[in-house]
Amino acid sequence: MKNPYQKIYLASKSPRRRELLRQIGVAFELLLLRDQTPRGPDVSEEVLPEESPQAYVTRVTMEKARAAQQMMVWRSLPVRPILAADTTVAIDGRILGKPANKSEATAMLRLLSGRTHQVLTSIAVIHREQFWQVTQLSDVLFQELSEAMIEAYCDTSEPYDKAGAYGIQGPAAIFIESIRGSHSGIMGLPLFETAQLLQQAGIRIL
Repeated sequence: MKNPYQKIYLASKSPRRRELLRQIGVAFELLLLRDQTPRGPDVSEEVLPEESPQAYVTRVTMEKARAAQQMMVWRSLPVRPILAADTTVAIDGRILGKPANKSEATAMLRLLSGRTHQVLTSIAVIHREQFWQVTQLSDVLFQELSEAMIEAYCDTSEPYDKAGAYGIQGPAAIFIESIRGSHSGIMGLPLFETAQLLQQAGIRIL
C-alpha cells in the first residue's frame, strides 16, 4: 500500500505542474522561489551568451532545485525530496521566452506558424546529498496560422505567461497539427520521466 505520508516539495509556481502531479497521485507542498529580493531573483532565468536551449533549461532547473534545497534548510523545514522544473520553447536554436506584450506574442506565433519547433522540459529531483535530472524534448508542428487567428488568440490572456506564447492545454491546442514526444512534457512536466526520478528518490507512485 502506498504510504499516505510520502510528500515532496514542488519548487514551481506553475498550476499546470500541480495538476500533473495530482494526476499521478503525488502529494506535495509548494516551496516557491522568489522573483524579487534585494539581490534579485533567487534564480536568474536570463540566457547566457551562446547558451543552447538544452544547456539553458538544464542549468536553470538545476539552479532552481539547489536554491529550493537551501531554502528548505534555512527555514528548518522537514527534509523531503524537492522537484524543480523549467520549460523552454525553441526554434532554429533560438529560445522563445514569455512574451511581454502583444507585439512579442504575435511575432512568436508568426515564427512558429507552419513549422516544427521544440519544447524542452528539464526536471530535477534533489534529496539530501543525491541529485537526479533529465531533460525531455518534444517536436511540435504548428499548422499555418492566419493573421486573423493570431490576432484573435493574442487578444486573449493566453499567450502572456507561457514560453513561446502558447500552452497546449488551452485554446492553442487547435494550432497543433502533430507532436512527437511527451504531451505532459509540453505542458511543463513529463510524467514518465518525473515518475522515474521520484521513484529513485524513494517516492512510491503506485
